[in-house]
Amino acid sequence: MAGARAKARRESVLAERFGVFAECLLTGVWIAVASAGVVTYPAAFAAGARHVRRRAGHVGGGWREFVADFRTAVRGGWVVGVAGWGAVVVVRVDVQAVRDGLPGGQLVGAVGVFALLGAVVAGLRAAAVWAPGDSWRALLGAAVRRTVLDPAGSFLLVGGLVLVGCSALFIAPLAVPVLGAVTAAAVAVEERYRRR
Repeated sequence: MAGARAKARRESVLAERFGVFAECLLTGVWIAVASAGVVTYPAAFAAGARHVRRRAGHVGGGWREFVADFRTAVRGGWVVGVAGWGAVVVVRVDVQAVRDGLPGGQLVGAVGVFALLGAVVAGLRAAAVWAPGDSWRALLGAAVRRTVLDPAGSFLLVGGLVLVGCSALFIAPLAVPVLGAVTAAAVAVEERYRRR
């Protein structure tokens, strides 16, 4: 009898964890759809992270809550999206300087790529803790500090971004659900940092 209960508990825990994983993949699809507006990706990740936090906390939530969070987050998040694309353009110019052989171009290009990667990680970390009413400027400032002070968590997110990139290279449609896994990783990294 006790063995049957223990087995049922193990199966229940496994089912719960698989359910969270499946929810993360679905959230990745939602994030991809919400990011179709090109500058809406910060709000999409923020709404996705909030959805993952709700599901991990056993609080109900679904597509309607995701859409409501997205609408709230996009009010200030679109500015962050525009700034992100501006940073991509600047790094693209830096990389072109490296290719053209300009003096010091390699150093400037490397610094630009690392700065862009740090900005992406900070953006993910900010989105992971977003809640309605939060200022994107304050969130990003705090996220930059956490990105520097928690290098292990930041490298974990870099690994997640590499996974999305590899997924896109090998099987492009696979990159869409993996966005949800990266969002869940950002939520986990922030929770780990908060508990330290």
